Amino acid sequence: MRQGENVVADPDEEKDGPGSEPLDEADQVAELEDDADLDDADVDDADDVDDADDVDEADGPADDGLADDDSAGEEQAAGSGEAGAGAGSASPTVADLELESEIAADYIEGLLDVADLDGDIDMDVEGERAFVSVVGATLDELVGQRGEVLEALQELTRLAVHRQTGVRTRMMLDVGGYRQRRRTELAETGRDAADEVKRTGEAKRLWPMNPFERKIVHDAVAAAGLRSESEGEEPDRRVVVLPAG
Repeated sequence: MRQGENVVADPDEEKDGPGSEPLDEADQVAELEDDADLDDADVDDADDVDDADDVDEADGPADDGLADDDSAGEEQAAGSGEAGAGAGSASPTVADLELESEIAADYIEGLLDVADLDGDIDMDVEGERAFVSVVGATLDELVGQRGEVLEALQELTRLAVHRQTGVRTRMMLDVGGYRQRRRTELAETGRDAADEVKRTGEAKRLWPMNPFERKIVHDAVAAAGLRSESEGEEPDRRVVVLPAG
């Protein structure tokens, strides 16, 4: 442990037990990948299709309230980084995003049939993103511990959309309201960490998080008037909340 820093463990890990562990998670992911007919080139494509919420290239203090994980990606997505689009291409229209939602929903529906899982699919457009949500009673297998299965499923779905449209997509997938619950929990974590750092004057290191989670914590810390940055390498990359000055 570094001098003058606190390390916090993920409270979700303490909650994980036999009752919350996903059933046959490795088999589930393998089945989803087989259904998508992914080869090595497809996996590389999935990396290229990553959107702003999954980019973690160069880390630095999140002075502007935007997580370091996302700032470079937002600039790229707004400019010439769109696959299959020309430099400076315009933002997607509502019709484009609705098409992405429909393609994603059809793909998810097919995977649910293959996995013999029940679930209803809701489609929406939020800002400049297509948003697809699966709601139902038997969804733990599609989320996994700390959302690992959900992240893999989202990448497969984005790849399916990209194949049909030829355009990089930033669509978001949620299952059983997991992302919204996690967003609320992480925002509270960021605020609590900021309060503690203000009180003690010492930096606070949180548990390892993925880019989606770090983004939420960075924003909450910035809203509380403090600065934060990320350190370490994936999958052990974590947020450090820094004292003022």
